[in-house]
Amino acid sequence: MLAFYVSISLTIVSNIFYHTIQKITPSNVNPFLTLSITYATATLLCLFSFPLLRSDMGLLQELQKLNWTSVALGITIVGIEAGYLWAYREGWNISKGALTSYVSVAIILLLIGLIFFKEKVSVTHLMGVCACLVGLVLLHQK
Repeated sequence: MLAFYVSISLTIVSNIFYHTIQKITPSNVNPFLTLSITYATATLLCLFSFPLLRSDMGLLQELQKLNWTSVALGITIVGIEAGYLWAYREGWNISKGALTSYVSVAIILLLIGLIFFKEKVSVTHLMGVCACLVGLVLLHQK
């Protein structure tokens, strides 16, 4: 049960730092250069962290289990990173930009979960979607 809460806490804390660092990244640096350094750092961190999760197999054996999803995820991560850098450079507030993105993504993922993964959507979920949409409208009111 502890891992349940620690895992989501990691995403929350990391997202707070993620958006704060994205917002303060110098706007005069090429975004793809800064992302290259970001991914080099992430690659080293992941490789050094690999032994922390016990595996009966070595690195080469683990590599053989990979498929197209690792490459696809890398492409989408670059899109997310570049998108936020661009959005902040274009003047999005850190509060409105992230919230607009997350609410939009959450609503679309709810539909994807319903259609492709046969997840259940309750009346409460639909009320939450409506509340999110109202919140987005209110957030963008002047």
